[in-house]
Amino acid sequence: MKIISILAVVVVAVCYQAALAAELPNIVLLMGDDHGWEETGYHGHPHVKTPVLDEMAATGLRLDRFYAAHPSCSPTRASFLTGRHPNRMGTFAPGWSLRPEEITIAHLLRKAGYRCGHFGKWHVGPVKAGSPTSPGAMGFHEWVSHDNFFELNPSLSRNGGPPEVFAGESSAVIVSEAVRFIDEAKRAGQPFFAVVWFGSPHEPYSGLPADLALYDDLPAKYRKEVRLTSNETGGQITRPQGEVLRERYAEITAMDRSIGTLRQHLKEQDLRTNTLLFYCGDNGTSADAALGHPHRGVKGQVYEGGTLVPGLIEWPARIKTPRTTNFRACTSDLLPTLAAIAGQPLPDRPLDGIDLGRVLDGALTERPSPVCFWEFNVARLRSSDPKPWIAPALQSGTTPLVKLMGGKSTRDFTNYRHPEITDEDYLGPRAIIDGRYKLVVHEQREGAVRRELFDLEADPAEKTNLLSKQPETADRLAASLRKWQASVLESLSGSDYGK
Repeated sequence: MKIISILAVVVVAVCYQAALAAELPNIVLLMGDDHGWEETGYHGHPHVKTPVLDEMAATGLRLDRFYAAHPSCSPTRASFLTGRHPNRMGTFAPGWSLRPEEITIAHLLRKAGYRCGHFGKWHVGPVKAGSPTSPGAMGFHEWVSHDNFFELNPSLSRNGGPPEVFAGESSAVIVSEAVRFIDEAKRAGQPFFAVVWFGSPHEPYSGLPADLALYDDLPAKYRKEVRLTSNETGGQITRPQGEVLRERYAEITAMDRSIGTLRQHLKEQDLRTNTLLFYCGDNGTSADAALGHPHRGVKGQVYEGGTLVPGLIEWPARIKTPRTTNFRACTSDLLPTLAAIAGQPLPDRPLDGIDLGRVLDGALTERPSPVCFWEFNVARLRSSDPKPWIAPALQSGTTPLVKLMGGKSTRDFTNYRHPEITDEDYLGPRAIIDGRYKLVVHEQREGAVRRELFDLEADPAEKTNLLSKQPETADRLAASLRKWQASVLESLSGSDYGK
């Protein structure tokens, strides 16, 4: 009788878990590489064609004030995975890894019964199997990934193995792998969590003939010279911007088409209704491709042009009618939002993101807490002869790419133990948005500080500095920003990991 009772309990538990899994939405998170806010048809771009993203904007939740947590790629990706500002974990810039002690969305969702997969660009550590910050180490069951970005016929690592060449247009390649993963999860009766990080439209650019032909008129329209990587040599060259834009927009259109392939597959498999499908960029448009409007700044700057990116969510089971919101959301919001959806407790450490559940339902229209941006000034850290957080041999990359750095066609990573915090650690360009106001602080060395205050509702292009007219507003925002920085620096010291 005791054995029968135990078996009955097990059967009930299994059935309960299966019922719970059936109620959970599938989750697919997509992200473009260097895809800025303005580079979509639905935002009125004069040239680029994005019919699939435009349809998502017309049928789902359009987040018109969606921010990357940082104006460059690796840091934003760290925020995306952890719900924390990247400076908390020493992911200061491209090529700086996150730390093995970080807790990611994949860690949380696999506890809820999700099958977790990563496809495409990783860039928060090496993808090789032995890396303590590989997708596998960070919670994913499987991955087909690259240490950095990639072009046509990409070399990718499957589950941390040696790089393999995958023939085809790169966005189509990783979507194909994601579709395979989705189908396997469906057959197994598991909810799936798929992260698809495209290599497009990061330079150097390349496109299929049919996509390039859509933009044949651009070389005659934009003749100024811009710098970017050569596909032939991997070094820096100067080319007319019109030629560059033709290739870049071809990449965006190909990426858009691949998103369409994924959406159609979800529909055909009767998965679309209860699948949360999300898209964003990882930072603003790069300088070689920026047209200078409608926002100030480019990738690498804390102005709106460096951090505002496309933001779209489709989830027909919950977002039943199309809607546009100006709620200021951020990549750091993904972890707390998905944790709430999956019924998982939040990590016991400071988070910078918030749960967007009420935004999804249209019940919250204004962010209750500020959004902060900070490009860390690593000069003092480098000069202090810091000790590596992770052994350098574990931080070496394997997957090749076109762009050379230090003569290498692969990317290595770094992360350091930080010395005792001093006032110098608060330096670096930074910004805070609270309500309608944004304070931008430029301070690369102590005493050389310049501040700008903008009313983003009246002046989204950040043209008019209100500092002299509203110094008390600037002081209030500066105090809030400083308090937030102190919290970030406490995390950077490693204190969060002892909890």
